[in-house]
Amino acid sequence: MSAPGSYEAIYAVVRRIPPGRVCNYGRVAALAGYPNHARLVGYALHALRTGPGAEVPWWRVINRQGYISNAYEPALQRALLEAEGVAVDDRERVDLARYLWEGDESVPEHG
Repeated sequence: MSAPGSYEAIYAVVRRIPPGRVCNYGRVAALAGYPNHARLVGYALHALRTGPGAEVPWWRVINRQGYISNAYEPALQRALLEAEGVAVDDRERVDLARYLWEGDESVPEHG
């Protein structure tokens, strides 16, 4: 599935993820209007590697179990998350109870 505008809708959601928070592929897809299309989010974020996208914080998107699943630049993703204050354990996992953003603008700051 690659509907016109789907990548832009995904990028708009990813831009809303606050620094220091993460979201998973499936939730991004649902918020963008493409429920059950988590892979579409992966494709859209991968496309940033070949096009403009510095303004899209792709590193804030992880899998639903809290793991970094970026096969191309996991060390970079980890470094970018840690620079924002997100703790990543030695298994490349983020504590979702602490850092997950679900699209609710009223989510309290982690601390």
